Amino acid sequence: MKKIICTICALIAIVSVQAQNKYDNPDTLVVSRDGTGQFRNISDAIEVCRAFMEYHKVIFVKKGIYKEKLVVPQFLTNIEICGEDRDNTIITWDDHANILADITPLTAQGDVKKIGTFRTFTLKIEGSHITLKNITIENNAARLGQAVALHTEGDCLTFINCRFLGHQDTVYTGNAKTRLFFNNCYIEGTTDFIFGPSTAWFENCDIFCKANSYITAASTPQDVPYGYIFNKCRITTDANVNKVYLGRPWRDYGYTLFMNCELPRQILPEGWHQWRPEAVKTARYLEYNNRGDGAATDKRVSWSRQLTKKEAQMITREAVFAIHDTWNP
Repeated sequence: MKKIICTICALIAIVSVQAQNKYDNPDTLVVSRDGTGQFRNISDAIEVCRAFMEYHKVIFVKKGIYKEKLVVPQFLTNIEICGEDRDNTIITWDDHANILADITPLTAQGDVKKIGTFRTFTLKIEGSHITLKNITIENNAARLGQAVALHTEGDCLTFINCRFLGHQDTVYTGNAKTRLFFNNCYIEGTTDFIFGPSTAWFENCDIFCKANSYITAASTPQDVPYGYIFNKCRITTDANVNKVYLGRPWRDYGYTLFMNCELPRQILPEGWHQWRPEAVKTARYLEYNNRGDGAATDKRVSWSRQLTKKEAQMITREAVFAIHDTWNP
């Protein structure tokens, strides 16, 4: 009996400690490199967030450079990571695909295992209902291979007034049937720097091409009606760039639409690149009401299409994001 009473007391004590956890509440957590916040690293603030929260929790990150490789795990929801200043609150890392993996020794043939594209991320978001605001995510690796800045896997992710900096494969939207919304963001890169199978809406974003190459590489599944939609976005390029494709189909059925966008003269007249000949049979590459020197459609590839006004009016965020429910950020 005495042993049972001690066990009950111990459980009560544990519950009491958990209830008294000062971080387990809707308040804002403050991160600052100078030590004036509750945490010096963003990873530490993420670590104390309770799993599957029903309330909205903000991690406020003060200006500074945070060299961290971050994962927001699948069991975290309703988290907002908000920077103090978009251009001066920077999360940065420098992995690229050709770095040798530490866990793999040399083989008998002298080969080594490289980490590959999908482990190069600076920030990986596995959780759903996560928001980023006013912050920069950077992969500052040299141009030695694919180097992801943002890797997403969660659903209902929102990015507001953020910057995503890198070279090849800057933003990887890595999970089919997940929904992402980018609003007033800046995304730069060289090759395929927005790629993957997710459904993503880019509203009023600046897309900056740093080299002659391809902006998008969608891999939208056949049974998903929408992939990448760029609305009221501006495409710009570095001074030495003169040959840019809007995209190329990484997989069959890739979906990409540019509508109401500013397309510069550096966009090639054909607009889209076939990559794999078989992919053009199913690629869903669309345009509507674009402007600028690169918006002319008379020389576009035969397997792309211009939407009619009626078709374009039906493509709204409500319709695009109605995959599982009525989420509309």
